[in-house]
Amino acid sequence: MTTKQKKIYMWYKVRELINEGFNKSQVSHELGIDRATVRKYLTISEQDFIKQLESGRTLPLKLGMYLKHVKSELGEFPYLSAAQIEDRLKERYADLPKVHSKTVYNFVQMVRRKYDIEKPKNSKERQFGQLPECDYGSQGQVDFGECNMLTKEGKRVKVYFFTMVLSRSRYKHVYFQNTPFTTATTIYAHHLAFEYFGGIPKEIWYDQDSVFIKDENLGDYLLTHEFKAFSEHQPFKVVFCRKADPQSKGKVENVVKYVKNNFIKGRYYENQVLINVSVLAWLSRTGNAKKHGSTHKIPAQEWEIEKQFLLPYKEKPKKPESQFQSYNVRKDNTLAYRGNFYSLPLGTYQGRKTTILLSDLNETLSVYDMNRQLITTHTLSLGKGELIRNTDHRRNKSKTIDQKQTAVFELLGGDEKAQLYLDLLRQDKSRYYYDNLRVILEKSKAVSKEFIQKSLVFCLENKLYNGYGFCQVAQKYQKQSTAKNHQQIDNNLANNPDIINQQNLQVQTSDIENYEKLLEQWNK
Repeated sequence: MTTKQKKIYMWYKVRELINEGFNKSQVSHELGIDRATVRKYLTISEQDFIKQLESGRTLPLKLGMYLKHVKSELGEFPYLSAAQIEDRLKERYADLPKVHSKTVYNFVQMVRRKYDIEKPKNSKERQFGQLPECDYGSQGQVDFGECNMLTKEGKRVKVYFFTMVLSRSRYKHVYFQNTPFTTATTIYAHHLAFEYFGGIPKEIWYDQDSVFIKDENLGDYLLTHEFKAFSEHQPFKVVFCRKADPQSKGKVENVVKYVKNNFIKGRYYENQVLINVSVLAWLSRTGNAKKHGSTHKIPAQEWEIEKQFLLPYKEKPKKPESQFQSYNVRKDNTLAYRGNFYSLPLGTYQGRKTTILLSDLNETLSVYDMNRQLITTHTLSLGKGELIRNTDHRRNKSKTIDQKQTAVFELLGGDEKAQLYLDLLRQDKSRYYYDNLRVILEKSKAVSKEFIQKSLVFCLENKLYNGYGFCQVAQKYQKQSTAKNHQQIDNNLANNPDIINQQNLQVQTSDIENYEKLLEQWNK
């Protein structure tokens, strides 16, 4: 029986029971429909009722103005659910009127029918068993998810996310990053979740993941060093689920699926910071604010009760320092990382076993030599198979840097002070050492050795390690000396004011502020 046939049958049934002497409340109870529906069926004729069914529902006035946006969303992402459309309307329109989720569902279905936008069917539905409810504050569950997202430029980027849910209230926290989780970043995600929850559950259940477990032997787990140290200093009990047992941890498995289908699907990726801001906003308005499908309770309201039973959390999340990873340098002076190639300065490759250290933090790749001296940096590319090149890397500095260093060493006097300054300059400006040497040689051509020596002493005493700064100090000393010579000329001609007036000589004086300004500029 179709929906239309069911409604026609119900119209006849209401009339039949009323004719038998039932009142409206009794009819409502007997048929399981609202009294308002009974009244509606009694006030409309059979002909008008059938005509209304055939004409279909009229557009709800409150949502009619959003038709264009909903049509656009469904046209681009036909697999979006009505719940996702509702969330996106809330995200985009701050003044969205308050309507029931069923109203949004009916509206979305009407748009699909009107514009023939079918929802693709997913045949890979995974089934989970429901667990008995646990006590407030007694249990949390952790799992990881990963998913490919598109950028607005059409490139694919893989994201990884950590989820933790309080088992009783279903209150959730999600944290994203663009690299696979390590033990250190997983511990950081725990701290973020504890801060978000306002406390710690007594037990946390985990999968047998490699970031937690180094080995397993018939139920005895050997934890990774970092996670063991972390768990020993925390008040919660660690519980690992059996492998291939989704029922024991079904709540958080559903969170991973929920995040993928409701938050990620149909959303563009921009960067790690923005996606974490967006997911917290989504949790606030939807993930933790909508009635849960199993408990029929709102997680945020249940959390208000559960947080009173959580163990106290008094720490502050501290983001782990960037971890170095060792990579081989290719013959063409490039680095292969996550499906792309990044250029390195010519001369970096020194044979088959040439390696560098790589740090990936906040969308930036930093490349270091094995002494942890910075070689270069690149912005992380979200594409695949691309060559990200720094045009400066085409210059082979390795062959000329020794020559320039020798030339500057001799220019500075060729003594211990000169060598000390070069060592400090290289340490402070390792990435731009070659360019600083070049500037000192070029800008010092018109400066005598006397003032170069004075500049060397000044820069060492004031820790000024910059080629431009060095040359400016030397030029200041030379100008100051020229000013003194002008002063002597002025004194010699003091008895002849006519000549002074004709030449319009102006005496320059030394100003200590000039040096202070230089230090402020170059020692920032």
